[in-house]
Amino acid sequence: MTRFLRFNLLCATLAAAAIAGPPAIRLKELASLEGVRDNQLVGYGMVVGLNGTGDRRQTLFTAQSLANMLQQMGVTVNPQFILVRNTASAMVTATLPPFAQPGSRIDVSVAAIGDASSLQGGLLIMTSLRGIDGQVYSVAQGPVVTGGFIAGGAANTQVVNHPTLGRIPNGAIIERPSPAVAPSNPVRLQLHQADFTTAARIAEAVNQHYSAQTKPVARAENSGVVSIAIPPEFAARTTEFVAELEQLPVQTDRPARVVINERTGTIVMGKEVHVSPVAIMHGNLTVEIQTTFNVSQPAPFSQGATQVVPQVGVGVKEEKARNVVLKEGATVEELVRALSSIGSTPRDIIAILQSLRSAGALESEIEVI
Repeated sequence: MTRFLRFNLLCATLAAAAIAGPPAIRLKELASLEGVRDNQLVGYGMVVGLNGTGDRRQTLFTAQSLANMLQQMGVTVNPQFILVRNTASAMVTATLPPFAQPGSRIDVSVAAIGDASSLQGGLLIMTSLRGIDGQVYSVAQGPVVTGGFIAGGAANTQVVNHPTLGRIPNGAIIERPSPAVAPSNPVRLQLHQADFTTAARIAEAVNQHYSAQTKPVARAENSGVVSIAIPPEFAARTTEFVAELEQLPVQTDRPARVVINERTGTIVMGKEVHVSPVAIMHGNLTVEIQTTFNVSQPAPFSQGATQVVPQVGVGVKEEKARNVVLKEGATVEELVRALSSIGSTPRDIIAILQSLRSAGALESEIEVI
């Protein structure tokens, strides 16, 4: 019931926002420069200093990696004679931001890939992180901070969160500049969510802001890209021009959509959702079958045997249909209030929305996640 009240309040708030009109959002939140993006880095490393929670002997690559590392330091040892209880093999990942310069630091994530039970208290040994092109862009090293722990032993253990996954804040030093494309003329903006209406409104907002120009400087090439010519006064100041573009307010647009999470009973509807005139009748039919086992005990000194006799009972319960009528131009708030008035739960609303979509009365898309 609490979840349904939250859903009712959310839809009422969206319906109230529809009266005030769509909000103006900064261009910075809607689009980004073409070619300016993050890059994923990955590497293989070893976490040492664990308190007996590392990989076991059957994890062969951990012992082999430790032997190879010791050999590079001038120590030759047979991997078969190494106990790796205090060492764990791990995959190290990081995100390289655009225009990152050598010497700056980024966070890294460390995840065990063997059968280690915990990385708590471990230290990541120097690990090179490579991009998709195989080049080394950063080097990571440092103590691993885990968000969980494991306590106890044998058959009595307590595990909190995921102790085999941790992070190293500012644990990697960038060694190579990030592969990013510098802004050029014309500037091309990529929309985070492709939409023809939003792309056209971005071009219109840019042209209105630079209305002193003899011709429009922006045009929407398609639903995902807007091309903007740099004005002459910003010819040598491309960075300042992009910073000024990011602050322009734009009226956004989005399709009417209903998002349903059937696992949790969560429903999210935007203010663009409209319902055609329709009558809804909803009721529940419950069929309950119960089986009880009775013991039939024979009389004393008789020749009978004890028997277990199953007794099957069938019960059928059908609630009266509850109905509601929505008129022309019904809003989200009216829909929620109508469904609430007939005592519908979030599960019932999911079934009703799907039925409305099949009947052609719900003018929106339904996305199930």
